[in-house]
Amino acid sequence: MDSWAVAAAIGFVAGYLSGQFGIGGGIVTTPAIRLILGRPELVAVGTPLPVIIPTAIAGAVSYWRRGLIDLRTGLSAGLVGSVFAVLGARATVLVGGSTVLVVTAGLICWMAVDMTILALRGERPQHELDRCEERRQSIWWLGVLGAVTGLYSGFLGLGGGFVVVPALVRYFGFDAKRAVGTSLVVVSILAVPGTITHYLLGNIEVGLALALMVGVVPGALLGAHVTAVAQEKTVRVGFAAMLLVVGVVLAASEFGWL
Repeated sequence: MDSWAVAAAIGFVAGYLSGQFGIGGGIVTTPAIRLILGRPELVAVGTPLPVIIPTAIAGAVSYWRRGLIDLRTGLSAGLVGSVFAVLGARATVLVGGSTVLVVTAGLICWMAVDMTILALRGERPQHELDRCEERRQSIWWLGVLGAVTGLYSGFLGLGGGFVVVPALVRYFGFDAKRAVGTSLVVVSILAVPGTITHYLLGNIEVGLALALMVGVVPGALLGAHVTAVAQEKTVRVGFAAMLLVVGVVLAASEFGWL
């Protein structure tokens, strides 16, 4: 199959999962660029970032129309995180591509376990819900969320949604659907400085990025629709399962087990 067609198909899958889970799509495109298309590690980290922008915007618009976005949280975390995304992107040069992908795999697996625990537990006690409400009203907490997300977004080239969604659910008391929608606002902002920085570092293959973009927008719109009509627990378990599969495959590849 033509490499452009393969890239467009990867883009569609990434767009679908972005719209469904609010992850920006880089969590799929980074390992796919590395494992399927055979590009170098840092190209696999940098190239997904420009693809994330149209993906996240398309998904965010769809969630906004359904009333599933907290705009204050999304804009606050995104604007703070955009500054830290540049620092994260610069850090990739210091540690090397292979290390970046191993860190990516470990963090993805940890998030998968955490989301599974949240999905299977019962109702949260009232004192936890009260603390979550306090964090939602705190600019400081939103800034911390943005800073951590921005660093990982730039460092790992994953848009930051895989950090934002679990954090919003666990620490800010969001339901999964609103966390996914709000995450796409953060992701669309964070991808801009990360894209610029990785482009200047030579980590973005423009032709490949354009091929990926062909599939991402229709995929994002379809994924957003599926999540909007799904049950809350289904969204959480699905998000966790997706993270675990990608993390294990990526780790196995970097350790030479595949």
